[in-house]
Amino acid sequence: MARRTESDADDRFDAVADDLYGLPPADFTKARDAHAVEARKDGDRPLAERIRALRRPTLAAWASNLLVRAQPDEVRGVLELGEALRTAHRDMDGARLRDLSAQQRTLTMALARQARALVADAGQTLSDQALAEVRDTVAAALADPDSGTAWASGRLAHTLTPPAFPAVAPEGTPRRSDRPKSAKAQPAAPGKVRDLGQARARREARERLAAARRDAREAATHVTRRERAAETARTRAQEAGRRHQQARDRLAELQRDLTAAEQARHDAADAERRARHEAEHAEREVAEARRTADAAAAHAERLAAETDDAGDAGGPNAR
Repeated sequence: MARRTESDADDRFDAVADDLYGLPPADFTKARDAHAVEARKDGDRPLAERIRALRRPTLAAWASNLLVRAQPDEVRGVLELGEALRTAHRDMDGARLRDLSAQQRTLTMALARQARALVADAGQTLSDQALAEVRDTVAAALADPDSGTAWASGRLAHTLTPPAFPAVAPEGTPRRSDRPKSAKAQPAAPGKVRDLGQARARREARERLAAARRDAREAATHVTRRERAAETARTRAQEAGRRHQQARDRLAELQRDLTAAEQARHDAADAERRARHEAEHAEREVAEARRTADAAAAHAERLAAETDDAGDAGGPNAR
């Protein structure tokens, strides 16, 4: 039997992880344990332990993984947009930053909706809170290169949280617009930067930069909150629309029932009138029959009386 190399183990681990993190969370643990048992049976205990250490994804993390797997072109677009955003922040390019931020909001919302649709296609439901976590994950991928790499792997066990401000070059790193274009623009010696005017200007520039970054962080936070509020409002509006339609359908059903009930009442009233007429007619016929019967009985009694009288007249004592 050929000896397995570390590269072979890594390839097998990657294949297993790719398979597991594409499964619904409810199926993850059973499948993971089965892969770990198989690796142990193959005699690869370290691989079995690596597999067993994989954590079951949350619903929002799974939705993010589905999105990455279903939209590889969008993933590349997010990573490229993230790099452009970080460059714009680093260069303090306001016009470019506004344009890219608008693209960021549009893309984040669109990807979140796609994730919800993918989860629905898989027979699951993504709550508003989970949807917000998906949006945060995309925002984190845009803001931070490491988060972008983790998201693009499609193996998230937990969602990502965007930083308060996108990752940029460390403080003091010259922007492209600040870099010397020629030897003449480069200071001749470090001692010359000690000029008080230059030091004051640099300090004020740093303070302005810090203030601008704070404003940008606050603006980004405000945008995120507004986007969440807008998404929640849209969800509520959709739910209200569904309830409204249900109420309209119920009203139409009740109106049909009312129409049927009115017709039934009308038919019952007609039947009652006919029955009363027939009853009155029957009562008249009964009275007429009773009078006829009484007259016949009276006639029979008279005949009986006349017969008795005739018999008495012709009896033994008659002369």
